[in-house]
Amino acid sequence: MPGLIAVAQATLGSVENIELLRSGAVEAGMSQADIAYWAYTGSGIFHGKAPFEGLRSIGMLYAEAIQLVVRADSDLHGVADLKGKAVSLGEEGSGVLVEARAILDAFGVKEAELRPPAYLKPGTAADRLAKKELDAFFMVGGFPVAAVTDVANREPIRLIPLDGDMADRLRIRQRFYMDQTIPADTYPGVPEIHTLGVGAELLVRADRDPALIHGVTKALWHENTRRLLIEGHPKGRSFDATKAVANVSVPLHPGAERYYREVGLIGNAANEPTGGATP
Repeated sequence: MPGLIAVAQATLGSVENIELLRSGAVEAGMSQADIAYWAYTGSGIFHGKAPFEGLRSIGMLYAEAIQLVVRADSDLHGVADLKGKAVSLGEEGSGVLVEARAILDAFGVKEAELRPPAYLKPGTAADRLAKKELDAFFMVGGFPVAAVTDVANREPIRLIPLDGDMADRLRIRQRFYMDQTIPADTYPGVPEIHTLGVGAELLVRADRDPALIHGVTKALWHENTRRLLIEGHPKGRSFDATKAVANVSVPLHPGAERYYREVGLIGNAANEPTGGATP
């Protein structure tokens, strides 16, 4: 976009990104769909806070998989086995911690039953798993995640599947969860597993200029951008404009909505936003 200068800022993750958007400290940020919805409605982890009614979406970019990583020789084979084990649940302020707590709750494991629970950055958690200082760690991200690849190159690992009846019930309870399959050898020597995923959305404030957001959205889905994404990360191939509006968790920004209407991605039943996604 001519004249637009974007500066990337590293944060703890979805929860912090929402709060930075709320305060106006940043103008755009990534978030997991469930966390964005809770912020917008003042529910879930944001219960007791004022709804962030000025939150808007540019669209869903890709699905992030919930990954529970253990060493290959571990005796852990299911979430219930985490009781009494040293497990990292993700940093405070991260979406990883939110999803880890939801998974533990669904599978009947109390956080206090972990010995001890840890709240670490992905890289630190991976390093401690390799050093046998942790038994497992949660990660949420578009696979392959660098921290998981790094530990897999140092120490044989497995991923614990998140499937079956418990996962089905959790998916019914939490409408933003979806089935995800992580193919074999996404990480060295790790077989295919089934898990849960959640959409990653690019969010902005409602008070941003519609012309600016229209331009950003148009640039995001330009063929040159897609080429850069594909070359930059394996997950880049999953960026799909035709899926960007189908399951957004908060209303589209008017500038983004105008772009999707112009290219025919809004205007038929298959692609209309769901939930609270119509301003």
